[in-house]
Amino acid sequence: MPRASLRENLIAAAVEQFHARGYAATGVKDITDAAGAPKGSFYNHFQSKEALAVVALERYGITRRLETLRDTSVAPLTRLREHFEFLRDENIRAEFQGGCLVGDLAVEVADHSDALRAATRGGLEAWTEALAVAVADAQRAGEVSKTLEASTLARFVLSAWEGALISARADRSPRAFESFFTVVFGVLLR
Repeated sequence: MPRASLRENLIAAAVEQFHARGYAATGVKDITDAAGAPKGSFYNHFQSKEALAVVALERYGITRRLETLRDTSVAPLTRLREHFEFLRDENIRAEFQGGCLVGDLAVEVADHSDALRAATRGGLEAWTEALAVAVADAQRAGEVSKTLEASTLARFVLSAWEGALISARADRSPRAFESFFTVVFGVLLR
């Protein structure tokens, strides 16, 4: 198996460090230490911590398994439920620490960085679009009401999920996830 490049190690370390500690609390040295790289090598690959954070957000987005929301071989509501079950289980395994890197950085730095605001907005838009595909498929199948546009429902579901993550982290409990699944799949997406 080929060795990961130093750049790839820095990106992986940044995702891990930003997710665990936040953007402001993570220094370049924290990232290079976690990557096993000399601090001076950082700037051979990235102009700034902000530039690395943009790439880290893109990389994190890949791990959200958005492509499964477009998989027409699986029933639309099953796709949606399995997507959020995956995310829920991931958060429970992490003992409710970390939440969602996109949401965390949107809250922490979007007011202070145009580049990170654009990256978090892009991540949330891509996620909303993937959710909307599954919702629209469920609407066409007659499983979900067509009262609201699929994109509106998708944006609301994503906002509800991000809120559930915050509550779960504050409580260190899955209660918010239980409420999310009850309302989203028992009431909203019917």
